[in-house]
Amino acid sequence: MDDYAPLDLDAADFAPVELTAERLALLTLEEAHDLLRLLQTVAREDGPLSPEADRLAREIAARIPSEN
Repeated sequence: MDDYAPLDLDAADFAPVELTAERLALLTLEEAHDLLRLLQTVAREDGPLSPEADRLAREIAARIPSEN
């Protein structure tokens, strides 16, 4: 057992969805390519998050210009 208390999601202070969407719009092209590479790496690992990482990687790749 660890010494961590369970996380109370009702007490957590999350950013409103509207602000989150605005922050995502402010990614630089370099940050978007970094995120794309990270998602592609996770997608190749055949873990439980691989399908979602692959889906997100394809969505981001379709929305940003190529690095080359």
